[in-house]
Amino acid sequence: MAKGKFVVKTTPKGGFRFNLVASNGQVIATSQTYKSKASCINGLESVRKNSEIAKIEDQTVDPIDKKTNPKFEMYKDKAGEFRFRLKARNGEIIAVSEGYKAKVSCINGMESVKNHAPEAEIVDTSLEEAKE
Repeated sequence: MAKGKFVVKTTPKGGFRFNLVASNGQVIATSQTYKSKASCINGLESVRKNSEIAKIEDQTVDPIDKKTNPKFEMYKDKAGEFRFRLKARNGEIIAVSEGYKAKVSCINGMESVKNHAPEAEIVDTSLEEAKE
C-alpha cells in the first residue's frame, strides 16, 4: 500500500485544513477550512473511511450514471479542467482536487486518494506554525 500523509495546517484566518499528500510529495486532495482542529481531524478520518468505498460518478458524460454516496464526482470546471470532489455518505464534500488537463489524470488522482488515504499518517504542522 502506498504511504501518503495528511498534513494538517492552520489557515491565515485561524482555521484548520488538511492536504492529502501522495508518497511522491504531490498534493492529491484538499479539505475545506474547519473552525477547530478536532473537526479537521474528523474530516480527514471521513476521507480515510469513505475514499476506500467511494464509487466514481463521471459528470463529464451525458447521460450521467448517478452513484450513491460516498462517491467521487468528476466534473469539468469553468476553465475546462477536470476536477473531483469526494462526498461522504451524508453528501458533504470532504475533499477536492486540483485541476487536471486530462481526464485520465483526474481518474489517476481519485485512484491515488483511494490508495493513499486509508493508511496515511497524520502530520500536524499547525503546532509548529503556532510557534512562529
